[in-house]
Amino acid sequence: MGEPIKVLLVDDEPDFTRPLAFWLKSKGYQPQEVTTGEQALKIIKESAPDIIFLDINMPGMDGLATLQKLREFNKDVPVVIVSAYVDDPRARQANDYGVAGMFYKGDDLAEGLTLLETVLRTHKKLKDRLT
Repeated sequence: MGEPIKVLLVDDEPDFTRPLAFWLKSKGYQPQEVTTGEQALKIIKESAPDIIFLDINMPGMDGLATLQKLREFNKDVPVVIVSAYVDDPRARQANDYGVAGMFYKGDDLAEGLTLLETVLRTHKKLKDRLT
């Protein structure tokens, strides 16, 4: 088995990220949690996560602004938009920046893992490292 896949979880709600991070770790992934878009951009530049789960609705730099900045220097990393709202217009607008999928906070964690694995399988640089 190769190097663990690094999953960056960006959300201002630890009640969402903590259980997801715990679950991902139990499945062999290497999750990292941050609570702001600014923290996310710094981590992305320093440690290059393999995939990002990005909340669209955060105070300060929201997910859309974070995604726009991210795409200025990294067009390849797969980003899954996270939202509590099925019909968030910013989530639809994020499609303009090449998102890999959508995860709704009401969904079961198993659905998040299925989405993560589907995205990794379709991302040519990562599919060989899928656990």
